[in-house]
Amino acid sequence: MIQSFLPVLPHQPTILILGSMPGVASLSQQEYYAHPRNHFWKIMAFLYNSEETPLDYETKKKLLLQNNIALWDVLEFCERKGSLDIHIKNPIPNDIQKFLNQHPTIQKIIFNGKESYKLFIKHFEIMERFSYHIVPSTSPANTMKFETKLALWQKALL
Repeated sequence: MIQSFLPVLPHQPTILILGSMPGVASLSQQEYYAHPRNHFWKIMAFLYNSEETPLDYETKKKLLLQNNIALWDVLEFCERKGSLDIHIKNPIPNDIQKFLNQHPTIQKIIFNGKESYKLFIKHFEIMERFSYHIVPSTSPANTMKFETKLALWQKALL
């Protein structure tokens, strides 16, 4: 079994971004979205007025914290060979319901890719108090152009 990370959590989050489960590069570095070709941090930098994509993980997390964005994964544990979500077996979800109840300032839930959404609805009910947005996966496995991903993320986040 592999295990996800603790959430990146600002004091009063208004947005929760959910991935599915960290990939191999992220697990080995113990950082969300650590693969060098993953577009997550580049998109965050573009949207939140950072001159360039931060290199160190603490600065990356600060970009989220300063903008009241929480980051977590739908799954806490699973079995998976490689990094692709299609290979996930025996998923065990994080306690997202409890997390949302503990953080009533969250208004919007963003799913980083369709698979995170599919995992979410498999384990949790859609709650009326949130707006939900499925955006293209930032994974390098998603070959959509960066500019297209950026525009769709911008529409969902801002």
